[in-house]
Amino acid sequence: MKDLVMRAVEGDDAAFTELMDRHKIQLYKMAYSYLRNEDDAVEALQEVTFRAYRALKKIKNPDFFSTWLIRILLNYCMDVQKSKKRMIVDIEKMEQAAVYQNHKSIEIEQAMKEMETKQRELLELKYFHELKITEIAELWQCPEGTVKTRLYKALKILKSKLEAKGDASNV
Repeated sequence: MKDLVMRAVEGDDAAFTELMDRHKIQLYKMAYSYLRNEDDAVEALQEVTFRAYRALKKIKNPDFFSTWLIRILLNYCMDVQKSKKRMIVDIEKMEQAAVYQNHKSIEIEQAMKEMETKQRELLELKYFHELKITEIAELWQCPEGTVKTRLYKALKILKSKLEAKGDASNV
C-alpha cells in the first residue's frame, strides 16, 4: 500500500482512485455512524475524497494514509454536526421570535382598534405603509409640525393602551 500512496502523491490518479476504492466502505460506515443519514454519509465520502485529493501532496508519512484519511473524515463529520446544531438552534430562535412578534402584532392591532380613526390612520400610514412625515403632510394638506404633534400624541395613546394591557415594551 505504501508504494500505491507514493504513486498517488506523485500524481498518479489511477493509484489515488484505487486507494479511495479500498477505503470507501470503511469511510462510508464511519460517516454513517456519525451523521446517521445515508445522504449525508455519501456527501461526506465525496467531500473527503475531494479534500484528500487536494491535500495529497502534504501527507508526511505514507504508512499512515488510512489514519490521515479517517482524520479528514472525522473533521468533516464534526463540522457537519456543529453546523446542524447551529441551524437547529437558529430555527428554534426564529420560531420563538415569530410567535413573540405575532403576539405583539395582535396586541398592537387590538389597541389601535380602540383609537380614534385619525390617530389609527396616522400610525398605519407612518409605520405600516412607511410614509415619511412630509408625505403624510402632503396627503393631509397640513404642516409637517402638525403631523409630528399628532403622531407623538397617537404614539402616547397607543403606549398607554398597551401598558393598560400589560405590554408596552415595543412602543
